[in-house]
Parts: sequence; C-alpha cells; structure tokens
Amino acid sequence: MFDIAFSELVLIALVALVVIGPERLPRVARMTGHLLGRLQRYVSDVKSDINREIQLEELKKMQQQVEESARNLQSSVTQEFTSMESQLNQSLALADAPAPASESMEAATPFEPPPPAEIPAAAPQMELGFGVEQPAAKKTV
Repeated sequence: MFDIAFSELVLIALVALVVIGPERLPRVARMTGHLLGRLQRYVSDVKSDINREIQLEELKKMQQQVEESARNLQSSVTQEFTSMESQLNQSLALADAPAPASESMEAATPFEPPPPAEIPAAAPQMELGFGVEQPAAKKTV
C-alpha cells in the first residue's frame, strides 16, 4: 500500500514517544492496531463483495446465453418437426389418392393366402443329441 521504510517507522515511533508520552503510548498503539485491523477487514469485505458481484454478473450472462441457445434449439426442433409433419401429410395424401382404373381392379380382388403345405408323414427326424444317451464305448483289455 504505502512505501514506508524501516527508518521512517523508527522516526515516527520516536516522534510519537515524545509527543504522546511513555505512559499513553502503549494504549494508543493498541488502539491504532485495532483501527488498522478494522480497516483491513473492511477493505477485504469490500473486495469480496465486488468479486461476488462480478461473479453474479458473469453467471447472469451465462444464464442468458444458455436460455438463448435453448430457445434457438427449441425453435429449430419445432421447425424440423413441422417440416417433417408436412412431408408426412403430403405422402399420406398421395397414398390416399384414388388409383388408376387398371390398378383399381387388382386392388378390388381380395388377397387369399396360399393353402398351407402338408408335412409328409414319414419326414426324417434330425437328432441333435440333446438329452439322448449315447452308447458307451466298449473297452478292450
């Protein structure tokens, strides 16, 4: 804060000793120390308040940026959704349009599935070997 050398402090102490006197000097020094401590605390409180205000302003700016980006994202998603919806409606309208006469005859005949294929009675069975006991191998001595 101030550029005071040690020799200047000694000179101030000697002048204070002469002016105030040796009896009141300790009490004045204590009171001066308390006042300087209060001043330092006040300055540190002001600094911390200023830092908090700066951080609060930064947070408000960041919040505004996030809200703006969220609004932009919402509008782009809404725009994409509406464009997809209109495309889907157009494709559905084309699908619901009446077909030409040649296709309408084919569409008028009902669809009949083919008859189920018959399974031959003597169809070979495949053995997978699960749960089937295998004959034990013969041991030769």
